[in-house]
Amino acid sequence: METTALFSYSYSKPPLTQTLTFPHYRPANPSTISLSRTKLHSRTRPLTIQCTLTRDQKEEIVGKVKTLLEGCCFMAVIDYTGFTVKNFQDLRKSLPEKSKLFVAKNRLVYKAIEPTSFAPLRPCMKGMNAYLFVYSEEIPEAIKPYRKFQEESKVENDFLGAVFEGKFYAPEDFKQLETMPTREELYAKVLGALQSPAIGLVTTLQAPARDVLMVLKAYVKKLEDESGGGGQ
Repeated sequence: METTALFSYSYSKPPLTQTLTFPHYRPANPSTISLSRTKLHSRTRPLTIQCTLTRDQKEEIVGKVKTLLEGCCFMAVIDYTGFTVKNFQDLRKSLPEKSKLFVAKNRLVYKAIEPTSFAPLRPCMKGMNAYLFVYSEEIPEAIKPYRKFQEESKVENDFLGAVFEGKFYAPEDFKQLETMPTREELYAKVLGALQSPAIGLVTTLQAPARDVLMVLKAYVKKLEDESGGGGQ
């Protein structure tokens, strides 16, 4: 009889799956078997050893995703099929401080995001995916590093989808995300409208909710700064 065992190492590393078969061997508990990682590690060849997770390990991963969701403004799914270890290393190095890349089983990630505004990602949570968590509203700046990585590494893997402010963006909608005005541009637009005739304010209030909110935040900050400066 043949027994198939699956092994694993750090879940923050790319889970490049490989099945190992041992003839005439039946372990009492496959999840306790360990295997030297150094002999299997490769910078150029996709490779991951993955084991059947225990309940505690699954709960730990779900908890980790929930932690990553705290303060998250933007979450995207990236297809990493064919990525090498070096690809992941290069991608992680390219990300700004307010972005984090995480790899885990799709169903465990969904279990964590199901009760949140990021649940609309479910349709694209199939296959081999990496998850990008962004803790800034500067979405264009958060996407740029991956675009640069695609160009330099010559990989065609693209975003499968993203959620921002509860709205799902399919791959063909990313142009909207990548051309969003920066915080400074929104501040200038709002403050300019507030100081202009009424028609300018009406035009601003007819803008998307995000733009209006950013404008109001900018105006409140301006008043706070002026108030603080006057008290010195």
